[in-house]
Amino acid sequence: MRHAKTKYQLNRFTSWRKATVLSLVRNLFICQSIRTTETRAKAARPIAEKLVSLAKKNTLAAKREAYTMLPDHNLVSKLFGEIGQRFSARTGGYTRIINFSQRRGDDARMVIFELTEIKKEPRKAKKTKEAVAKEEAPGLKTEGEPQEKQSQEKGTLESRAATKEKPPVTQKPHKKFLGGLKGIFKKERDSL
Repeated sequence: MRHAKTKYQLNRFTSWRKATVLSLVRNLFICQSIRTTETRAKAARPIAEKLVSLAKKNTLAAKREAYTMLPDHNLVSKLFGEIGQRFSARTGGYTRIINFSQRRGDDARMVIFELTEIKKEPRKAKKTKEAVAKEEAPGLKTEGEPQEKQSQEKGTLESRAATKEKPPVTQKPHKKFLGGLKGIFKKERDSL
């Protein structure tokens, strides 16, 4: 009898279910935050928590056990190097499931499945128009430069500007649709 043998079966046979869950865990450690269905996230959560607790131990035996679940050396080294150190102060609760929306086709609950401590990479600030203009024309007049240097750069800047200028584009008249068809069916007159 199957007493207390509850699992999220995900409507898959065993090997397919294991592959699905391990794929979710792999993507969670790579991306740190993924969007999936609620039942898949709940099925993947215990395995992800177990792997993070193994990463906190940081022993050879723990690495080998993690490698049996995640057969990827780069991912295991990332798990033990970065992710395990991030959660060293925590005793549990390494992942969280945040309700997101309903999927349009089958109305399944979608959630965001993520690590509780996400390492955010700083975004590059967008360049302002002034910064872009300074990069394109470095010889523009700036304070503190000697006059001679400015005049030399001004000459090179003018030559650059002359090469960058494009000739005016002349637009060809658009052919009318029927005018194009007339050209196709037009017969040449035979000279007699």
